Amino acid sequence: MRWDRLFEDMEDQLDSEWEAERAALDTEAERLRLSRVSLRERLVALARDPRAHAMHLADGDTVTGRVARVGADWFAVVADAPEAPRPGATLVPLWALAGIVATADAVLTSVRDADPGPALGQRMGFGFVLRDLVRRRVPVSLQLIGGKTLTGTVDRAGADHLDLALHDAGAPRRAGNVTGYRIVPFAAVAAVRLTSAADVG
Repeated sequence: MRWDRLFEDMEDQLDSEWEAERAALDTEAERLRLSRVSLRERLVALARDPRAHAMHLADGDTVTGRVARVGADWFAVVADAPEAPRPGATLVPLWALAGIVATADAVLTSVRDADPGPALGQRMGFGFVLRDLVRRRVPVSLQLIGGKTLTGTVDRAGADHLDLALHDAGAPRRAGNVTGYRIVPFAAVAAVRLTSAADVG
């Protein structure tokens, strides 16, 4: 009888040690996984959430809406609620994001469901999306990290900069409406505001 109890105690102790070791390995594996999660991957997870989030930008402004698209180094926020202060879509380069206001549930979900997303989105850089705006001649409001806002049409987008033809926000890009030109490094851009959510597909 005593031997049976001794062996049962030893088995219980061994089971407990194995469980503790397995839990420690699981915890370490989760820590390792979290150390590899990028902000971009969390935005991909947030893009699956239909709720709006407030995005704080490096220039001190806030963009509120749902994450609609995530590119290689940018994401699009769409404010499609009728009561939104600035309806339409806003393209935000990752370097201009200062923080995201989210619920505890959204924070946990974005960590748990973080992944790189579709291969096409991983390859679509900020320059690519700007070149699409050039092709479509979409008027924009270009918000700079220094706090200044320029309105006009992107004429060209290079590897790390863009050319903006300045004109009034409501005016088409015609020679008579253009008041000047700016060469703007991508690094200086906090956000690119479009007039319609349809402009980001």
